Amino acid sequence: MTQSVAGRILASVAILLWVMAGSASAQADLNGGWQALEHEDWIERGPGPDPVDYLGLAFNDAGRAKALSYTWAELSMLERQCLYYTPQYVVFGPQGLRIWSESDPIRGTVVAWKISAAVDRDIITIWMDGRPHPSENAFYPFSGFTTGTWEGDVLTARTTHVKAGYIRRNGAPSSDRATVDWRFFRHDDLLTIMVSINDPLYLTEPHVVTRTWQLDPKAVLATTSSPCVPVTEVDRLEAFGLVPHHLPGKNPDVNELTQRYNIPLEAVLGAPESLYPEYRKKMVGYKPPDKCTKYCCGWTALGGPGSAPGLSCITDGTGRNTVNPPGNNFLPPSPR
Repeated sequence: MTQSVAGRILASVAILLWVMAGSASAQADLNGGWQALEHEDWIERGPGPDPVDYLGLAFNDAGRAKALSYTWAELSMLERQCLYYTPQYVVFGPQGLRIWSESDPIRGTVVAWKISAAVDRDIITIWMDGRPHPSENAFYPFSGFTTGTWEGDVLTARTTHVKAGYIRRNGAPSSDRATVDWRFFRHDDLLTIMVSINDPLYLTEPHVVTRTWQLDPKAVLATTSSPCVPVTEVDRLEAFGLVPHHLPGKNPDVNELTQRYNIPLEAVLGAPESLYPEYRKKMVGYKPPDKCTKYCCGWTALGGPGSAPGLSCITDGTGRNTVNPPGNNFLPPSPR
């Protein structure tokens, strides 16, 4: 081998290493404990949404019908107790995250990212080694099956093999045909995760949710999760094969949000057109309520603002909000 050929080979190797180093340096480090910031969709992440609150969802008729048949008594059934813990629950629940990478011991490249949400759910593995997704007839674990790639400093991923479950904690359904697209954005000590849920059985549009966490070096979050272990809560449900549900047209909570907030019923029930700015034309003449009757004091206990603008938290001297129905106070109100 001549010196000129050897020189060209060495130069090519150097360029390749430089490109690889540049590519690696563009990737963000997601390792660490991430504490939940509860200022986004507080009601959704805290006490949970109202029984019939499908605002922001694009239901088709099948999705709406299934959602309206739901009652929380379903969670007493052995086979339904773990259905909330689909992969997308990461952005719906109140939990912090522990994220870590697993590397090839020889090459040093990241084989997978692991996400533990420190609650009764499976650890999510994002495979980074280019492996294909399995057959649609393969097993569907609670974590689904996820592969990812880097687009600059943004980790993008797609999850398939998602078990049928929910996309909101009031029975808004997701099917086992759904797929989840992820985007992980890190900005200094903040991590924003965006998911886009595509469900051909229940949704006419993707359902997009974002949420932000903050890096906490002192966070004590486990890299293992306690599994969801269903138990028999109500013997009669198993003895007689009963499935708690609402019959079509019999859900007693359909008009609750309309009566409280004057929101059009079609928007409450997840009309796809209500997602778009043009829907505001149908809201001409909208009159907001003149007083708060539920969740009036916001997330005061977490350091955020108190009541909504123009409203005051009314207490009875015991720290309870007197204008909230009993049992609906997830956080103590402001002392104002």
